[in-house]
Order: sequence, then C-alpha cells, then structure tokens
Amino acid sequence: MDLETWELLSYVVTVVGLPFAIAVYFLDQRKERENEEEAIWQQLSDAYIDFLEVVLANSDLKLRSHESTPNLTDEQRERMWVVFDMLISLFERAYLLAYEPDMSAKQDRRWHSWEDYMREWCQREDFRAHLPELLRGEDPDFSAYIQRLAKEETCPASTT
Repeated sequence: MDLETWELLSYVVTVVGLPFAIAVYFLDQRKERENEEEAIWQQLSDAYIDFLEVVLANSDLKLRSHESTPNLTDEQRERMWVVFDMLISLFERAYLLAYEPDMSAKQDRRWHSWEDYMREWCQREDFRAHLPELLRGEDPDFSAYIQRLAKEETCPASTT
C-alpha cells in the first residue's frame, strides 16, 4: 500500500467511520437511558405492589373504599396514618423519578398509570382531608401536583 491509499482510507474513516461511530454511541446512550427508565419503572411498580400487600394486611381499615372508614379505634387510626404516610412517600418517589414536564409518549403512558393511582386515592375522603398534614415537608412541586389532583377528584356532592 502506498501513501495515496493510506490517505484515501483515512478520508473514508473520517467521512464514514467517525459519523457512524458517533451515531452508534448516541443510540447506545439512548438505549441505556431507556433501560434505566424501565428499571426505575419496575422498581416503582414493585413498591406499589408491596404497598397493596400492606393494604390487604390491614383490611379492617377498608382502605380501598372511597369513603372514610367510620368508628376507628386509636390503634386503627394510627395504622391508617402510617399507611397514608407510606403512600405519600411512594407517590413522591414516583413523581421525582418518573415525572417530567415534557415526556415522551412512553414516559407519558407510564406516568399516567401513577396519576391514576394518585387520583384513585385522592377520591378517598379521609386521605384528601389529611393531605395537608401528610404533605408537610414534601417536595413543593409534588405537593402542588397531588393537591391539584385531589381538588379535581373531590366529588361535587362533598363540596356543597
């Protein structure tokens, strides 16, 4: 191989190989980000399933109802507070890890499942009533977000 051949090959590498390598690098970075987002999503989903097991273990509190549970003992009220506190912590973690103002379609689909969970719990009277206390010290953006959802989920009959 002579000098001209080496020079031509170096131009080919510069013109074709370098942009190709850069494209592969960026595609690999995007795939890695997607894998990280998927792992975060899976961890959050697992945490919510664990939380639902706590709800099931405390079935006497009737936490899956939209109405407040009447005539709770002091011990039951304390357990309910702990469950609500766990839930707020989980929702805040989901908000901080999964919510972004400008999400891709995939991120948006994932986020809407969390918003559905939040809306479902915000329909519960005593959860909504305790939100101001539960949100003390939490992320301000998350607090505003869930309070907006709670306001939207308030039944018209309960505002009269």
